[in-house]
Amino acid sequence: QLQFVESGGGLVQPGGSLRLSCAASGFTLDASNIGWFRQVPGKEHEGVSCIHRSLGITYYADSVKGRFTISRDNAKNTVYLQMNSLKPEDTAVYYCAAAHCWSGGTSKKGNSWGQGTQVTVSS
Repeated sequence: QLQFVESGGGLVQPGGSLRLSCAASGFTLDASNIGWFRQVPGKEHEGVSCIHRSLGITYYADSVKGRFTISRDNAKNTVYLQMNSLKPEDTAVYYCAAAHCWSGGTSKKGNSWGQGTQVTVSS
């Protein structure tokens, strides 16, 4: 079973930055497309960004385009989500997961979610 561990969340003021990390257990991340998703209470998970395993494709939701950057460090078996110019509406629990990834979107593979990491943007 694929397991992901998200970290790097926290409380930040509007306009601030955070870098989320996604580590894998039991497999190498470079063998899979990886997506970042977020969820606020009462709403469905939203696909935020993804990176294709081999085609160099990345995707960003319109709400984060120009502010968030996804990257991967295969040597560290980690995928990152650099989040700049954070807004209160970015407040959510962020998850990474194996995903379908194309230039126009992303969707999660499988049904289970990891623990996630809480991002709170507030003054």
